[in-house]
Amino acid sequence: MLYAHYDVQPAGEDSSWTSPPFEPTERAGRLYGRGAADDKSGIIMHAGALLALGADCPVGVKVLIEGQEENGQGGIEEFVKANAELLKADVIVVSDVGNYSLGVPTLTTSLRGMAALDVEVETLEGAVHSGMFGGPAPDALIALTRMIATLHDANGTVAVKGLDVVAYEGADYDETAFRKDTGVLPGVDLVGAGSIADRLYGRPSINVIGTDAPVVDSAANALIPKARARVSVRLAPGQDPAEAQSVLAKHLEAAAPWHVKVKVTPGGVGQGFLAKTDGPAYVAATGAMAAAFQKDVVHYGEGGSIPLVAAFLEAQPTAEMILWGGEEPQCKIHAPNESVDLAEVERCVLAEALFIAGMAGKK
Repeated sequence: MLYAHYDVQPAGEDSSWTSPPFEPTERAGRLYGRGAADDKSGIIMHAGALLALGADCPVGVKVLIEGQEENGQGGIEEFVKANAELLKADVIVVSDVGNYSLGVPTLTTSLRGMAALDVEVETLEGAVHSGMFGGPAPDALIALTRMIATLHDANGTVAVKGLDVVAYEGADYDETAFRKDTGVLPGVDLVGAGSIADRLYGRPSINVIGTDAPVVDSAANALIPKARARVSVRLAPGQDPAEAQSVLAKHLEAAAPWHVKVKVTPGGVGQGFLAKTDGPAYVAATGAMAAAFQKDVVHYGEGGSIPLVAAFLEAQPTAEMILWGGEEPQCKIHAPNESVDLAEVERCVLAEALFIAGMAGKK
């Protein structure tokens, strides 16, 4: 079974793009546009492989293309679990990932799990003058930022007890390349401890991905009575996301100063993934990628999360799971000027066609 998704992240402001986000534009061998990499390149990978094989395809193939991955509203996981017989397969190929670096054939061997929650702090019945009452009156945004500050230690390592760390055994991530891929500004330190790959693929990370607070340009001279933040955690593979969500909620509640009123609302959760790499499909995939790219295959972790992978394995516990695709760090997925390298997609199409052909007669 071949999986990909066609829905995309919001494009954001058009002014942030060099060319219109929904008008595919080719420049220097790359195709630019929202979703060009994530994950329409995965759809092209599957379609191209099947077109190449045509009537000579030697194995039965099922294709699942869906449109709910990016919106996070759920539904596809439930569909997979409820239709195990319909989706039954010996091998499941997920193309919503990519290569370690451009031109480096990569099999993704791990995914971090995820958990999110909203934390709301309330201190006053309403906004009051910051001069007349500021000082003894508690400001909700100040309280919330103090709580958030406890999530990491001084060097940026996650400080929430109860979040797991696992040993990472894949390829490393060069710090210079990471800084370039991420766009870290010159002179700004990286945070946390351990190798880059350890921090990305074997350890949790916590980020505040949204806040409800007054906008600076229209801010009034008033104390803030209520503030809210969305906290997102990426989890080491293997950790129970519901447990992690509970641990994070308790940490934030315990960190609340001045007996402020705290409300925690659980958000989405998703399981991580650790691949089994000793099955016949994995061996065949490794050989197909090496042939298509003319390079040795790299095993690599993925800092993101794909909850659907866990749903696939729950419904098909004996299936081998292959994660590969045409994405790579230059694609800037989820960001302005997303793109995909067309030669990389071509190599991925070839690899998948060789892989499917090579699975004939294997069990």
